[in-house]
Amino acid sequence: MSEEQPPPPSSSPPPPPPPALLKPAPPAPKGPLKSAQQVEVDQSKVWNLWFTRREFLTLAAWGTFLAWLGGSLATALRYFIPSMTYDAPSVFKIGKPEEYSIGVVDERWKKKHRIWVVRDTSLEGGGIYVIFARCTHLGCTPNWLEGQRKFKCPCHGSGYRRTGVNFEGPAPRPMERCKLVLADDGQILVDLSTRFKNPKDWKKPEVYLKA
Repeated sequence: MSEEQPPPPSSSPPPPPPPALLKPAPPAPKGPLKSAQQVEVDQSKVWNLWFTRREFLTLAAWGTFLAWLGGSLATALRYFIPSMTYDAPSVFKIGKPEEYSIGVVDERWKKKHRIWVVRDTSLEGGGIYVIFARCTHLGCTPNWLEGQRKFKCPCHGSGYRRTGVNFEGPAPRPMERCKLVLADDGQILVDLSTRFKNPKDWKKPEVYLKA
């Protein structure tokens, strides 16, 4: 018996690998190819937005300038357009002298006009005067304490006598008195814009109205 000879080598190429083993081809670039300068610009984008750092700084500078310009224009407009406030009138009538009791501190106008109306006894002069209800320490509104016959500031304890003269606490001087005259209709006319600080002026006719 003769020995078996090995089969001759095949001249055909090996079969291709299965499709699962093939590497996918890289995707084709979308759009035109970018130059190296354009790629460098894209890499310098701020926060992946559409502007570069230089453009961002330019926009920030313009924003600061426009904000300053807007504030300046607003200030100028406020200067040319005056603001209007509606305050209580400084001159008003408070009734006739006989409507006020002798020796009493009348508080009916304290809330509306911030004043007290006081009518003296005949021994004290028999006149009527108006005290502006503002503490001379820091501007608080005192209270009239009928049982103690004095004005007392609730803020820092300043005390004033019925005449408005200070005698305790940090108040540096007496409370002010307001100008008052007798109108043609017989009512008392008070002028808050004219006030008197010095007690030496309190016996003037425009401060002390003889009833």
